Amino acid sequence: MTATAAAPSLVQSVDWLAIAPPTLTAAVALAVLVADLFLPTARKQLLGWTSVAGLAASLLLLVPLRAGDRSTFCLTADTQVRACSYTADQFTLVIQFLVLAAALVTALLSLADTRDRLPAGEYWFLLLSSAAGAALMPASRDLATLVVALEVASLPAFALVGLRRGDRMSSESALKFFLSSVTATAVTLLGVSFVYAATGTLHLTEVAQRLGDVPGQLQTLAQAGVALTLVGFAFKTAAVPFHFWVPDTYVGAPLPVAAYLSVVGKAVGLTGLILVTVVAFPSYADVWGPALAVLAALTMTVGNVAALRQVPTRAWSAVRLLAWSSVAQAGYLLVPIAAAAYSSDDQIGATVAYALMYAVVNLGAFAVVAVVARTHPEARISDFRGLYAASPAAALALGFFLLNLAGLPPGIIGLFAKVTVFSAAVDAGLGWLAVIMGVNVVIALYYYLRWTALLFRAPEAAPEGEPRTVRAGVPAPVTLAVALTAVAGVVLSGYPQFALRFAADSLF
Repeated sequence: MTATAAAPSLVQSVDWLAIAPPTLTAAVALAVLVADLFLPTARKQLLGWTSVAGLAASLLLLVPLRAGDRSTFCLTADTQVRACSYTADQFTLVIQFLVLAAALVTALLSLADTRDRLPAGEYWFLLLSSAAGAALMPASRDLATLVVALEVASLPAFALVGLRRGDRMSSESALKFFLSSVTATAVTLLGVSFVYAATGTLHLTEVAQRLGDVPGQLQTLAQAGVALTLVGFAFKTAAVPFHFWVPDTYVGAPLPVAAYLSVVGKAVGLTGLILVTVVAFPSYADVWGPALAVLAALTMTVGNVAALRQVPTRAWSAVRLLAWSSVAQAGYLLVPIAAAAYSSDDQIGATVAYALMYAVVNLGAFAVVAVVARTHPEARISDFRGLYAASPAAALALGFFLLNLAGLPPGIIGLFAKVTVFSAAVDAGLGWLAVIMGVNVVIALYYYLRWTALLFRAPEAAPEGEPRTVRAGVPAPVTLAVALTAVAGVVLSGYPQFALRFAADSLF
């Protein structure tokens, strides 16, 4: 009998450890949703603590993945470039750590609200589902998985913003967020379809290889696909001019959700932008490099100028200032990505280092605002006057977070992160962008320092019977969230190498 060569098997094993962090988060989300059907109202808080435990366990699952790069869902056919749909490399682990840790802090901030203001079962399911999608995003290495992860992270966020039933402002904010995100998704899908039509593949590494050899009659289609894909992710990043939804969405959302969107939502957009530019579209660096540099300049300028114009006595001015500040910070985060088009992929590390700093201090700032909002529900900046006299710990923590965002000592990590981004622009020959960034840092100093100074001024005389303290009634989980972010900020300031080493290492 003549032996015949066995056909190659299309069945492959799944690396369950590699996909464990987002998988566990999604599994806990489903478990919470089912448990909500059977738990009595008095015991709904168990859902919150289960969610916190699930996020903590997902973070622990990142530890065994530090040993080396792992990939799964790869093409079984022989290809010149290894093409996998899921890769757990250094970039993936850092972003997953950022996303899951931010979701954990958000969960701590949310425990009190889900007890008396928000429907617990729906809230925890939506938060965990969004976190699972955000954790899947950095590991996605094909355009289809990238879009799926983007939508899994975004769709639950719409509902989270509008979850305060009967609140007109919350519903309006959710609608604005929904319409802008749907537009971004439609643009992204159109761009992805054009890229697929021009290259015949969805895997990022193969797209990068084939874009350089696109036939002449498909060149325009490929260029349009690249441009539309970038525009779609610019929406998610809240880059100007695609930022209009940010302030109203943050104000209308519950404060923990606003904190979550300011960090995790931004991380999702930036991650997608990094993957499609550096991994999939390097041959079009001459197109997306200048475009992102201009977007970075516009974003940081518009964000800082708008933050500068906030009226301290206006309702929700504290949240609006942080919202516009987050737009400005997105501009800084875009600088190293633009620089990567002119020098090397190593510049991406500066964005990751800056994102780690931003996540810690921005979550901390929102946590302190949540503390003050318990006694001053409209969260005006003027409500923070004399905070040191009422609660020294909260005032010192918020002052520390604001100084980090401004890039001033004692927030050493904030200063070093800004210097790292500035150096990335200079090294790439983008001197004009470095100058614009320097001007914007000076502009931002005014509103950050103005708010910081207000914390230590003498408090205004309160009407008789109205307490000035914010200590009483602050739930322990909220206090823990403030403490965790403050400790993380101090540790990063004392040991900035933990974050800044990513600026020097190659992440791909």
